[in-house]
Amino acid sequence: MRPLVPPYVETLKAYVPGKPIEETEREYGLTGVIKLASNENPLGPSPRAVEAMKNAVASVHLYPDATSFHLVRRLATHLGVKPEEVVLGSGSNELIELLMRTFTTPEEEILLCQGSFPAYRISAQAHGRPFVEVPMREGFRYDLEAMARAVTPRTRMVFLANPDNPTGTAFGRKDLETFLAAVPKDVLVIHDEAYAEFVDWPDYASGVELFHAHPNLVALRTFSKIHGLAGIRLGCAVMDAKLAGYVHRTRMPFNLTVVAQAAGMAALDDTEHVRQTRENNHAGLRFYEQELPKLGVTLSQSHANFVFVDCHRPAGAVYEQLLRRGVIVRPMAGNGFPTCLRISVGTPSENARCVSALKEILS
Repeated sequence: MRPLVPPYVETLKAYVPGKPIEETEREYGLTGVIKLASNENPLGPSPRAVEAMKNAVASVHLYPDATSFHLVRRLATHLGVKPEEVVLGSGSNELIELLMRTFTTPEEEILLCQGSFPAYRISAQAHGRPFVEVPMREGFRYDLEAMARAVTPRTRMVFLANPDNPTGTAFGRKDLETFLAAVPKDVLVIHDEAYAEFVDWPDYASGVELFHAHPNLVALRTFSKIHGLAGIRLGCAVMDAKLAGYVHRTRMPFNLTVVAQAAGMAALDDTEHVRQTRENNHAGLRFYEQELPKLGVTLSQSHANFVFVDCHRPAGAVYEQLLRRGVIVRPMAGNGFPTCLRISVGTPSENARCVSALKEILS
């Protein structure tokens, strides 16, 4: 379609989501398929959120509150920040695009970690923003020293996923603060902490704790994981209030639905659901760490709600065999890891079924 379509869109490869259960059952003639591909909450949404969404449906003929007044204030209290330091988005993906749109130009570069969350690269290319990718270091970990060295006068924004998706690895407070000290103050550092609530590591530091000391730091959070609300699309960014004001200028009005706002409020109040989710995740990670290495695979140390599995063989064939057994996981060849799979933590029975299927395949 050139010249109607810009070259950076013509060559763009769209994000490929996890395979849906319904499609897998239809394609393979199966029933009872389980999905361990998209890091969703296996316990489902908070019962309080479900009830709030049901009640909110009666108001969907009205436009939502464009400022998400009550949710912003409830979330600010929850995070210990000011309401004017919070920006809400239709999932953290919208916030990623808003940040690029607001703070970068086509003449400036975005710095990324190669193999990390592909949405950064896809969004940058979709906006016609040049980007530079720095390889991971050994152990599928961010090389923050190399990323700091890669910053140039053209660099305007850096994305850090911590914990990382898809590898599950994380870096601690000291490494993050060293990186922030090395980066010029006119370079925005986006600290994507979608899995922060799952981290059980004293050395971990959230960007929410550090952005007052580093006004060029932005923390991204999501309701899709710990709160089990992936289907309603709700995320938040915490940043310096002046920066937030500029994001609001470029944010589309009514970007959060009535249902999403109601669900977010109720989910924040359901601390029991969050506790149960954390406990289930911790037990699932320990189960995978104990059982999967027996099958001849290796795992990175995960701080999230999934494990990153190196099969030491082409993982596409393993993925296909799992599909035929009714287990959906995520192959990682598209991220540059052709021998690896990402497997979400499910319920105990789902985890056991996945390990059993892998035992059949890998043996």
